[in-house]
Amino acid sequence: MSYTREIMKNIHYVGYRDWEVRDFHGYKTVKGSTYNAYLIMDEKITLIDTVKMRYGRKLLENISEIVDPAKIDYVVSNHTEPDHSGSMPVVMAAAPKATVIASAKGRDGLENYYRGGWTYQVVKTGDSLDIGARKLEFITTPMLHWPDSMATYLRADKLLFSMDAFGQHYSTSGLYDDEVDECELFTEAKKYYANILMHLGPIAKKTIPAIEALEIEMIAPSHGILWRSKIPEIVARYKEWAECKPSPKVLVVFDTMWESTGRMASAILEGATMNGVEAKLLRLSANELTDVTTEMLDACAVAVGSPTLNNGMMPTVSAFLTYMEGLKPAGKVGAAFGSHGWQGGGAKAVDAALDRIGIAKIGAPITCSFRPDDATLDECRKLGAELARKAAAVK
Repeated sequence: MSYTREIMKNIHYVGYRDWEVRDFHGYKTVKGSTYNAYLIMDEKITLIDTVKMRYGRKLLENISEIVDPAKIDYVVSNHTEPDHSGSMPVVMAAAPKATVIASAKGRDGLENYYRGGWTYQVVKTGDSLDIGARKLEFITTPMLHWPDSMATYLRADKLLFSMDAFGQHYSTSGLYDDEVDECELFTEAKKYYANILMHLGPIAKKTIPAIEALEIEMIAPSHGILWRSKIPEIVARYKEWAECKPSPKVLVVFDTMWESTGRMASAILEGATMNGVEAKLLRLSANELTDVTTEMLDACAVAVGSPTLNNGMMPTVSAFLTYMEGLKPAGKVGAAFGSHGWQGGGAKAVDAALDRIGIAKIGAPITCSFRPDDATLDECRKLGAELARKAAAVK
């Protein structure tokens, strides 16, 4: 089924809603996703981004409702990741006279992916392109999300094609922020930021002022809904998320085999439960890694626990910590804990991973042999209380 919609005069949404996708390289997309593309009808017909490869024909169907794809003059590639550029070969075959507009890294990436030998025009921040009544302005944003990344701005329409920034993996029948549930929308936007952009906070902080300097009446990202009524709110959230600003929240993240580490985790949570502090118990085998990561974005403190398996961590705990090492959550305090049988190793491995992530530890790992005794559980409660005190001090 095709889907097009005019978002501003002579500017059309021609992307694809993917209701069924549930995994995005490890990110569990329980609300599906969209691959957003936009067609500008002017003297020079311009397509902003494409869609995932398998939906290229759907994109051409959408475009064909408005114009013959062969008449496209420019294809702007804001980002070369295949969920945005995968249908470039199909589009360029249908639009043989089109010139591809991309950053230098974008051009290199497209050629490395597709070997298309297409005609390119390389742009950078400050460059512009006249397409008739409108002028495209380009803002390169390297490493927000890839080295090739850029945004495209239409000053006359006060419209920003923001690429992955301000996006969500979120498929709905609505197109705009005021056509969907606000709570669900901001939940999905936070999840997207936490799982894709968290480690890029320092770069985001430098980029946001450039965006705030623009007059913007609509933000059209590459995934999810378009922003038109809640632009100040989502920009403010991005500023907060980019700071990775902690809130009074303690997480107890763990997995367990025979409930010994689970009992320790429950004791830590008991100690962390105090007025003014949010405390959560998150067993990794019962919670999606995507959701645990979202909780990590604004947590102040985290206790991570694992029993010992083959002298090391449980695979679920190892996966979580490896994911965190890549996303580099900032401003956290924490500690390791865990049980073991004949030989330890799990909690020690967790402790070393916390160092690599950059979490400030508040003590040595708490461990127990086989089943925690009352003294060990009391030590766990004291750890939880200390984590809660650290969280309560957050302003």
